[in-house]
Amino acid sequence: MNSNHLDILSYFLIPFGMGIPSGIIKAKELQISWQLILLIYFISDLILAVIFEPILVFIIHYSRTNVKLTKMGVIFKQAMQQTTEKIGTGTGPFALILFTFGSDPMTGRISSKIAGHAFLTGWMIAIAGDMLYFTVILVSTLWLSHILGDGTTTVFIIFAVMMLIPMIIKKLRSKKI
Repeated sequence: MNSNHLDILSYFLIPFGMGIPSGIIKAKELQISWQLILLIYFISDLILAVIFEPILVFIIHYSRTNVKLTKMGVIFKQAMQQTTEKIGTGTGPFALILFTFGSDPMTGRISSKIAGHAFLTGWMIAIAGDMLYFTVILVSTLWLSHILGDGTTTVFIIFAVMMLIPMIIKKLRSKKI
């Protein structure tokens, strides 16, 4: 990996999604191929797994003696099961991949852990869902940037869409219930 690749990797490690469209635009400016962009993002997911897993294990261990954390775990498990029931077999890999697509890799890993998936399979599921999500954002960002010809505007539009679409879907679902 050269310094340009590490630069893009640093964008993808920014929390809360803002780094994704910015990193894609920066990679486009550096003439990095979309295939390499996908690989760099995959590496960022691997780094996330290495950093997040010990934190998750610690929280699970600590929750055995902490009533509030135990209750949070039960609530999270119930919410995850209710969400994934609508898209598959509850805790099966396909439902968990789609769950991660609609959330984030950390939430996906927590869900796969609750479903009984060990480190490797749990992160494979979480990363698969996150990579699908990233691919959609990658294609959308590159397409919109090509249409607009302006990376900065593209980043703000894509980020706004990333934040607004889940809220709109949630609002539409709540009206159906």
